Amino acid sequence: MSRIVVFGAGGNAGRRAVAEAVSRGHRVTAVVRDAAKYRELAAEGVTLVEGDVTEAGSVAAVAAGHDAVISTVFRADVAPADFYGAVSRALVAGLAEAGVGRLVAVGVGTALEAAPGVAVHDSPEFPEEYRQFSIGHSVENEVYRASALDWVVVTPPPAVLDADAERTGTYRVGGPGVLPTEEGAPAFSYADLAVALVDVATGGDHHREVVAVG
Repeated sequence: MSRIVVFGAGGNAGRRAVAEAVSRGHRVTAVVRDAAKYRELAAEGVTLVEGDVTEAGSVAAVAAGHDAVISTVFRADVAPADFYGAVSRALVAGLAEAGVGRLVAVGVGTALEAAPGVAVHDSPEFPEEYRQFSIGHSVENEVYRASALDWVVVTPPPAVLDADAERTGTYRVGGPGVLPTEEGAPAFSYADLAVALVDVATGGDHHREVVAVG
């Protein structure tokens, strides 16, 4: 049994990561900004707490005594580079203070490589209105690379994930490039993203790298 913190526990990926971890017998601390809005997350095996993932002190206080952290956070009201820069710096500092070395964060699929050394968001045909979010989100990758953390950025495909599909428990894993897909294949689901997140958080196959899942 592991003790896992999930930041962003109220979101699509976070909720499913909490449920997936608890279903495997792990103890989970579900972190949200306003616990009153997410009372349904408090269940057997789950401790619901308030925390600020952009503040190192808050991260340290929440993470102390845990084995791993999963970050699934998102803010629509803050510039992506500002938000994910603050998040990644706070996680690096806070987890070091708490003595927690394992971090798994959800990446953005459009920052995966479409070709060696070329991100999807740098492709000529990529819509400019989405480019700044992708670039801003991927700021976290550089912060993690410069840290001493045992981090993994688990990155779903550059497409809308299926929020309704049932968990299959299976997925593919690659490197920093977009995984090839078959025409007509169903969209990757949040439920199976959660499986991958918990697998990586509790396993030892990946270290200090960006991995694509799909």
